[in-house]
Amino acid sequence: MNPQKEMSCLEVAMEKISAKAREFGLDFYDIFFEICPADIIYTFGAYGMPTRFSHWTFGKAYHKMKTQYDYNLGRIYEMVINSDPCYAFLLEGNSLIQNKLIMAHVIAHCDFFKNNIYFKNTSTAMVESMAAAANRFREYEFKYGKAKVESFIDAAIAIQEHVEPRRMIRKNSKKDEASKHDCRHKKPETPYDDLWSLDDKDTFKCDTCDHPRKFPTEPEKDLMLFITQNSKELEDWQRDIMSVIRQEMLYFWPQMETKIMNEGWASYWHLRIMREIELDEAETIELAKMHSGIVQTSRTHLNPYTLGLKIFEDIEKRWENPTEEEKEKYGRPGGEGKQKIFEVRAMENDISFLRNYLTKELVDDLDLYLFKKMGYDWKISQKEWEKVRDGLVINLTNCSFPHIVVQDGDFNKKGELYLKHYFEGVELDVFYLEKTLPHVYTLWGKTVHLETRLDNKPVLFSYNGEKGSKKFL
Repeated sequence: MNPQKEMSCLEVAMEKISAKAREFGLDFYDIFFEICPADIIYTFGAYGMPTRFSHWTFGKAYHKMKTQYDYNLGRIYEMVINSDPCYAFLLEGNSLIQNKLIMAHVIAHCDFFKNNIYFKNTSTAMVESMAAAANRFREYEFKYGKAKVESFIDAAIAIQEHVEPRRMIRKNSKKDEASKHDCRHKKPETPYDDLWSLDDKDTFKCDTCDHPRKFPTEPEKDLMLFITQNSKELEDWQRDIMSVIRQEMLYFWPQMETKIMNEGWASYWHLRIMREIELDEAETIELAKMHSGIVQTSRTHLNPYTLGLKIFEDIEKRWENPTEEEKEKYGRPGGEGKQKIFEVRAMENDISFLRNYLTKELVDDLDLYLFKKMGYDWKISQKEWEKVRDGLVINLTNCSFPHIVVQDGDFNKKGELYLKHYFEGVELDVFYLEKTLPHVYTLWGKTVHLETRLDNKPVLFSYNGEKGSKKFL
């Protein structure tokens, strides 16, 4: 088929697919599709966006993905951007039926972006924001030197996952009430009480307090923000870079914490939509092959497409046609399958999705299990369904990143930074830890400490700008 005729067919298909999606109740942004050659789409995949600042880590990701494509070990069929309007990039060389399925898949992704609560505070103009930030970064390279800027970006990227996407949520009433009893409010009432806030320093001490106020007052999870706001070593351009990298991580965070749901939702709807589109025999066979490849399972890792799809299908079945036991126990009247999956799509993330809807029957049907290294071999360690479910949830907590907080920003009264790892059964990678502490030192400017646990014993790692050390506490 010549390119012009293929484009005409795609336009017709898009109209039919969009109409069918809206008929099913999907609500999505306008979508612009572009067909791109492999090197372009893999560049976008490596950067995560069509426009972003340059860094060597993106080149590393590009060569890894492009090599997999060249040797037929992996393939990106499409890439969709969470924005308004949405931008979707199709791989040049996809067949017509592949692009039809991908269009249905993309529409469901866009519906998820628009309606899931975890994307509520995500900027839909991030493409433009990232382009503007990339221009500023290039200006910094001209002004301060490419090596200096890249070295600083190395340091910022080393801790980019340590953000707090929920920090805008109001503290509970108990904390609000406790704040009323802060020592600052114990000062005598005078006409000048409002001036006390000007002297609210970390070492401030009042008559009724027997110790300085903590800094921060409670553990701070958002390490990126804490350093950006409180490091005395950063220049304005460095704070800008830190702020940009933090904002970009907050943009990608909802996508990371809803990966299973998002891909499951898209797979669920591309199946439903394509079944309603008129296809010939050859297209039907190719569609079946492509879908089976998408949901193919593995012995060593979870396929989010398969797991998400199966859970959504199971939810629809159990709420549409509940058993007598479910009707009596949960008060399900039946006929609510579609309504329920739309409700789940709107309100859940991967952790609550698995916790609430991964059943014993699904664990058995999908043959899910936990495994770990025993001696020189990897062996199944758990097949009991509740422990398998809980193990999966634990692995997804905090998007699989370690939970590290700022415990003290003025440790030893020397302005040193004391970090603490909330140990939850998984030890930190010591090699990675020792390589990362110097980057944190670059950002903070003074000695950095990190408390964690090794062999079930508390241990403190430190870096003072010249050398690192380790001691058991």
